[in-house]
Amino acid sequence: MYKAGLPKIALFPGTFDPFTNGHLSLIERGLTLVDEIIIAIGVNLEKKTFFPLEQRIDMISRLFKPNARIQVKSYKGTTVDFAEEVGAQFILRGIRSVNDFEYEKNIADVNREISGIETFVLFTEPAYTHISSSIVRELLLYGKPVSGFVPSNLHIEEYINK
Repeated sequence: MYKAGLPKIALFPGTFDPFTNGHLSLIERGLTLVDEIIIAIGVNLEKKTFFPLEQRIDMISRLFKPNARIQVKSYKGTTVDFAEEVGAQFILRGIRSVNDFEYEKNIADVNREISGIETFVLFTEPAYTHISSSIVRELLLYGKPVSGFVPSNLHIEEYINK
């Protein structure tokens, strides 16, 4: 729950495997609403990832290195516990479709009920609604170019086959 006088900090949780242009757009737009965003890379042992956690942290940290308003951290456990640990008063989420809305609304309601934390959602810009990390992972798996789907300064090619 936000308390007046404190910096407005939002947690942007996800797997970010990999970080996409859609994620970048949400961060840029989110920074117009809050003072700081913590990109929180969740560790989910059930999920098979393309890039190891350390590489995802490094990629995203390098992408935002010049911006002191953005931090990149990883966490295990619940998102609301991590938000409390880092002093975030908000959770930022993106919505691409009606299906995303239903899922995100339910999670936001539970998070608010158990912790008081507010979630705000930004609708994905139309140019990015077709982009998802899972689609980009599949393209990478088959050696297809992904330059139109990930930030150019992410330098994703440096991390492939490492």
